[in-house]
Amino acid sequence: MDPKDFEVVSPPTDGISAMDFSSQADYLAISSWDNQVRIYEVQSNGSTVPKASYSHEGPVLDVCWSKDGNRIISGGADKAGRMYDVTTGQTIQVAQHAEPIKCVKFLDQQQVLATGSWDKTVKYWDLRQPNPIATVQLPERCYTMDASGPLMVVGCAEKHISIFDLNNPTQVFKQITSPLKWQTRVVACFPDSKGYAIGSIEGRVGIQYIDDKEQSKNFSFKCHRDESKNVFSVNAISFHPTFGTFSTAGSDGTVSFWDKDSKQRLKPFSNVNCQIPCTTFNRNGTIFAYAVSYDWSKGYKFALPTNPNKVFLHAVREEDVKPRGTKKR
Repeated sequence: MDPKDFEVVSPPTDGISAMDFSSQADYLAISSWDNQVRIYEVQSNGSTVPKASYSHEGPVLDVCWSKDGNRIISGGADKAGRMYDVTTGQTIQVAQHAEPIKCVKFLDQQQVLATGSWDKTVKYWDLRQPNPIATVQLPERCYTMDASGPLMVVGCAEKHISIFDLNNPTQVFKQITSPLKWQTRVVACFPDSKGYAIGSIEGRVGIQYIDDKEQSKNFSFKCHRDESKNVFSVNAISFHPTFGTFSTAGSDGTVSFWDKDSKQRLKPFSNVNCQIPCTTFNRNGTIFAYAVSYDWSKGYKFALPTNPNKVFLHAVREEDVKPRGTKKR
């Protein structure tokens, strides 16, 4: 992507599923298919120091930090949600589903954890209680989930999208079908909670607003395609915390930064020659982390032992992520 990017030391030994930066300091948590969650400190010169790790009893599919930066939550194929306490180094189980937990999200509202599963439910957990405080039935298996302020969006199998107003979290606020033709891969909420971006397996991103009055602003665009007309999955969408611009990363091995308001690409990056499964910005948007590892988009035959499992840190230049204003047509 950029030859000056920093490679994270002692990376996971199998496919990388998710990454999240602490909102309090430059600590990066990484979940992976080797049943581990690893935590790294990112120093000001770009070097990384492994600080801790903990295990699930199966592949770990998602990870997130609590808002205070003291706890890490992860969910996995062992059907368990686990919490790691940074201050004590202890891990406890805090959530349980009937099937693997695909998504975990610490909600801004009331210190509650939301978990989305292939058992077709979202559950809300108060971490001091063993049982969920609420369970909501989804139309299909949960594939992707994001939340920002009062907005939570769950992307399910068969293109179902469940939208929640977290002021009333036990009811689905809006149930829609994805505006994209093919399977949903990722959703990401706007930082201002007014809408979300959705990416599909067919190299396309949709920008969707929640308010009925803003539906005319909805649009979608093609991306992550090559000159030979090959079409790739959009695996990750990350919003910049300050500017509200966003990144997309795909199975084609490229990352681009975009501005939804002026409908233009701000910065394309060079190909890393391997799939990019997940990305994240740090708390102030000065570091962009991206993983380079197999995303299973071509099935088990391409899951070779020679595939890389690496994470890189890119120093973000403000001119690459700052909105540029609408182009004159």
